[in-house]
Amino acid sequence: MLFQPDYISVGVDVAADFSWFSILTPDGREFRKPFKVEHDNTDSLKNAVLAIKEAEELYSMKSKTFLESTGIYHFPLFRHLKDLGFEVFIINPLITNSNKNVGIRKVKNDKFDAKRIAALGYSPDLKVSVMPIDLIMNLRVLCREYYSLVDHRSAYVIKLKTQLSIVFPGYKKVFSDVTGATSIQILKHFPTPEDIINAEPGTIMDLIAITSRKGLKFAKTKYDVLYDAATKALNFRYNLSSVYEVIDIHLSFIEVLDSKIDSVLSKIQDFVDKNSKEEFVKQIEYLDSIPGVGFLSAVTLMCEIGDFSAFSKPKQLFAYFGVDPAVNESGKFKGTKISMSKRGTRIGRRVLYAIALASVRTKRNGEAINPVLHDYYQEKKLSKPKKVALGAVMHKVSNIIFAVLRDKKPFELKTPAQHKLDYLQAA
Repeated sequence: MLFQPDYISVGVDVAADFSWFSILTPDGREFRKPFKVEHDNTDSLKNAVLAIKEAEELYSMKSKTFLESTGIYHFPLFRHLKDLGFEVFIINPLITNSNKNVGIRKVKNDKFDAKRIAALGYSPDLKVSVMPIDLIMNLRVLCREYYSLVDHRSAYVIKLKTQLSIVFPGYKKVFSDVTGATSIQILKHFPTPEDIINAEPGTIMDLIAITSRKGLKFAKTKYDVLYDAATKALNFRYNLSSVYEVIDIHLSFIEVLDSKIDSVLSKIQDFVDKNSKEEFVKQIEYLDSIPGVGFLSAVTLMCEIGDFSAFSKPKQLFAYFGVDPAVNESGKFKGTKISMSKRGTRIGRRVLYAIALASVRTKRNGEAINPVLHDYYQEKKLSKPKKVALGAVMHKVSNIIFAVLRDKKPFELKTPAQHKLDYLQAA
């Protein structure tokens, strides 16, 4: 039986400041030529709405509007059309890209793209999504900004270490974390090896004791190591005054970024606390119960997943994270080099990787954070490279995430034997 559309399809190619609209009738004809809409022009927006409503009235059909996901630019237009009562859907750009140039001619312009999106709107098996609720969007924006700030901070830390290697070799051996509270205070008050050598020992020891909160005995030991490093640095360094100025700049940026990171984390916590009764927040709590998953990781994963009801199988969630294998086969040829597709959410994949790393680690007392995944990883390493073994752990973690969200209950650690027994008893 042929698919018979009962709606008007509106395709929108979204840009930062304007969009191109194309309205197609169920028989695939253009209701009117594609037209440009300026986002900051009220009349332009009104004319677009009037054109869609005119098509609805003429054909006595409701319309469905399809926007290609553009990262952030489609958000305001989606909200604007949704608030006006239109049915609006988002298409993954991977889908639209795979349908480019289906004809012989190679055509690429905004008008054609809008028409192509509208035509895709009539595909019976088209997979679309809708915008998440405001709570999810607010948290998603904050989480993504958090990781952006962390990445910027990491870049400045690398620069700081590079400059220290020039003017103060050996400093990094004194402080494993050169951006820790104690190290930053030392660099701000005693930036050069000469400053440390000429300073009153008690002054530096008091500074170390106060910032580290580990007492004078620890401060004395740390001072001795620091003094020794400063003395040795005089024999091997490139003493440039401009480098010390750059180090001071990097320290300032790192301190500002630390403040902003703390602020973002606080706002994330506030959003979660103020919406504690929402189902979405309960899902965050379910994920937070998994060993190796912290609060921020749980929030980030749920923000990237959005509406969990869109996933009916564990493999779908695994593919959504972009950690499914990229298959390379054609005819009799079968590629032997298999790698992750990396086509899903980048931040979600990043968090999943961090969780997998945490899951296979042990605590200071030697106890595994997740004994089941730890043993699984050790077994995999016997026959696979470490990264491949860790990829297998990521697959397991994804399955756990799916199970916890599906069952709507906190994580319960079970061995494979116990899972098998539970399955047989339930059968």
